[in-house]
Amino acid sequence: MAHRLKLLGAALAIIGILFIGGAGFTAIKVKQGADSLQAFSAAQNVMLTYNEDGQLVDRGEVEGAQAILSLLENDWNYPVNQSELNPNDPLVNTGTEYMYQMALVAYHTLNSTQQVTLTEDAEYNGESFPAGTYDVAVDGKYWADFDRMHPLEGPARALAWTGTAHALIGELGVGSVTASTLQMGYGIAALIGGLGLVLIFAGVGLAWAARGARTEGGSDATAPSVAKEPALV
Repeated sequence: MAHRLKLLGAALAIIGILFIGGAGFTAIKVKQGADSLQAFSAAQNVMLTYNEDGQLVDRGEVEGAQAILSLLENDWNYPVNQSELNPNDPLVNTGTEYMYQMALVAYHTLNSTQQVTLTEDAEYNGESFPAGTYDVAVDGKYWADFDRMHPLEGPARALAWTGTAHALIGELGVGSVTASTLQMGYGIAALIGGLGLVLIFAGVGLAWAARGARTEGGSDATAPSVAKEPALV
């Protein structure tokens, strides 16, 4: 029995070592991905802006940044990690920073006013629109919220939600997902490594227990034999 426990312990320890090797390989691949994302962020050189007190600002105003964070947290339900908004590292290279920058683009688009010029009179749903220039407030409308058939809303939608705005939001969304995935990768590597340590501990423990049982109980070869009583004649 002790010999079998020792073999089982050795097998568990070997499997644990393999798990640790897998964790190391996973961590290396995740690190390569993180380095690539960092290089991509540095190449773009997009920075967040902080004031002298280390507060996040938008166009010089703390209130503007707070409004963008409110859009991100309350409207989009994104769990902002304040530790990732670091004034000592303003480069946009974390999940929260990517999402903040995305919310910044969306916020200014949603709160913009577009000039629409009608070259001729128009009528829509019984309402008349004489030729001229109109200031059309986006008023928090996303692309799908506009009435594209409306003589003012239709052109205002294209002026507000430009291809550039869509492209920036899409690119920043990819960056945010990539950053979050890399964090998950580190977590998975830690989980695999922890499982490997547990298996090694269990394997060494089984071998130690088997050695103790062998020492206390004796081996099969040295086990005391039962004396036979002499046969009665």
